[in-house]
Amino acid sequence: MKRVIIGLSGGVDSSVAAYLLKQQGYEVIGLFMKNWHDDSVTISNECPWLDDSNDAMLVAEKLGIPFQTVDLSEQYKERIVDYMFNEYEKGRTPNPDVLCNREIKFDVFMDIALELGADYVATGHYCRKGAIDKGGKKIYQLLAGVDANKDQSYFLCQLSQAQLAKSLFPIGELTKPQVRYIATKLDLVTAEKKDSQGLCFIGKVKLPDFLQQQLKPKEGVIVEVSKADKIYNQALPEFQSEEEKLKYLSRKIDYNIHNGKIVGKHQGAHYFTKGQRKGLAVGGTVEPLFVIDTDVNENVIYTGQGKDHPGLLKKALFVSNEELHWIRKDLALKVDETMQVKARIRYRQPLQKATLYKVDSGLYVDFEAFQSAITEGQFVAWYINDELIGSGVIS
Repeated sequence: MKRVIIGLSGGVDSSVAAYLLKQQGYEVIGLFMKNWHDDSVTISNECPWLDDSNDAMLVAEKLGIPFQTVDLSEQYKERIVDYMFNEYEKGRTPNPDVLCNREIKFDVFMDIALELGADYVATGHYCRKGAIDKGGKKIYQLLAGVDANKDQSYFLCQLSQAQLAKSLFPIGELTKPQVRYIATKLDLVTAEKKDSQGLCFIGKVKLPDFLQQQLKPKEGVIVEVSKADKIYNQALPEFQSEEEKLKYLSRKIDYNIHNGKIVGKHQGAHYFTKGQRKGLAVGGTVEPLFVIDTDVNENVIYTGQGKDHPGLLKKALFVSNEELHWIRKDLALKVDETMQVKARIRYRQPLQKATLYKVDSGLYVDFEAFQSAITEGQFVAWYINDELIGSGVIS
């Protein structure tokens, strides 16, 4: 009998995943990951990981599977929290959920599971795993979940073939309502539990409070840049090559304080991210103000009115070779090769038509339509049909 260790998070998805594995004849063991100790940054005096751990234990009891808790807080702090602080400090916006899957669930946690004799590690992600044979070699595929509304393949965009080989995603063929229905029928304590909204495994954390622990408040100015500013209305230069054109289209606009007018103050540019609307506390504008850029060195936030502000819109982005990752290494592009794909720059964004261009220093993603708030530090993931084949950190 094959042994599967499932990450029981205390939510409905992993609870039903554990039940389905048992139904499929696996020997199932539930493991709860404790990734955070510091309760000073959670909202109110709740202790979410304790509640989640209790719920996970009750589910394991109900399903008749062994259960234990594993403390990964040291690795979590080192690999996720420190990285996050470091990225925000640089004025980039990291995605802790993608990192948590790559560094914790499918690395540290997977190692522990394999040491405990597991053949596979399972999670409650809404995605599917496929396999194809290519020249006698088995290649694993990461496929979108059947429930288009809940597909979580994006969060797993950094997984490797070795990690996929040992992974199972039991609820990938189900929709969320079906998962809730199964949990209700089984009378599981998690059946009606709301999906967690906090940082991956930390719980109900307010991000500014969390960042303020390490990144000290520092007063600076908010500048509003007009849509009509000359910075947006320059004639397109002549390009000698496709790469030159893509370099221009993906460039970071160089704002300075003279591009607009000062409309307010803030407590630290490193707390803000592109496309952000809340938290600016500036009123009196015709259209809502959005963050179009941040300058952490000068501690200035640049904003613009309206979703269609040219400072928010871009058609191309760049991923450096160091940050480029192919799940399907057999499909990886060589220099000067291109590929038609569909891509997304954030979770739940509808897939967008794009062309990949491989150059010496990395890869350009050239979108057919303008994209809003392409943000450095976030992940772009690209698909062929419903298969996620590669990803990278936006430069």
